[in-house]
Amino acid sequence: MKKIAIFGSGKGSNAKNLINYFKSHKHIMIELIVTNNPKSGIVDIANEAKINLFFINKSEFILGEATIKKLKFHKISFIILAGFLLKVPKLIINNFSNKILNIHPALLPKFGGKGMYGIRVHNAVLEASETVSGITIHYVNNEYDKGNIIFQAKCNILQNDSAKLLSKKIQQLEYQFYPMIIEKVINNEY
Repeated sequence: MKKIAIFGSGKGSNAKNLINYFKSHKHIMIELIVTNNPKSGIVDIANEAKINLFFINKSEFILGEATIKKLKFHKISFIILAGFLLKVPKLIINNFSNKILNIHPALLPKFGGKGMYGIRVHNAVLEASETVSGITIHYVNNEYDKGNIIFQAKCNILQNDSAKLLSKKIQQLEYQFYPMIIEKVINNEY
C-alpha cells in the first residue's frame, strides 16, 4: 500500500477530488493532509473524510524537520501538492526525491514562478493574448515550478473568456487528469 500526503493551503477542491478518486483504491490511500492554514477549506474536507490532519506553521515548515518526522510516522510514499502556497524546503525535497508532485494552472514553463497561482495566472495568460492554456503536472524541485514536467493538458481560450471562466476550464482539466496521472506515477506507469 502506497500512502499519500496532500499538502494544501486553500479551499481544497483538488484535495477533495483526490480523496474521492482514491477512497476505494486497493493500492493507494490518502493518509495525511498537511496545511499551514487552519482556516482553509481543506481542514473541513480532511475532517469529513476522517483523514489525519497536520498543521504546520511557516517557520517550522521551512526547517522541515517536524514535517519529515510526521511524514515518516505515517509511512508516506508520495507528497501531492494541491493549492499549497509555501515553497517546499530542501530537506523535504531531498527526503522525497521525485516523490513530490504539483499541479500548475498553466502550461509551464510560461506563467510560473513565485506568486504565480490561482487567478493571477489566468490574468497573466489573458494579458499575454494566449489562445491556449492548460495544466502542468510536474515534479517539485528547489525552484518554483521548475521541476521536470510529467504531463500537460490544454484547453482553448475563446475571445470573450474572462479569468474566471478560464479558471473553470482549467479546474475541469485538473479534476480530470491529476488523480489519474498521480496513480500512473505511483504505479511507475509514467
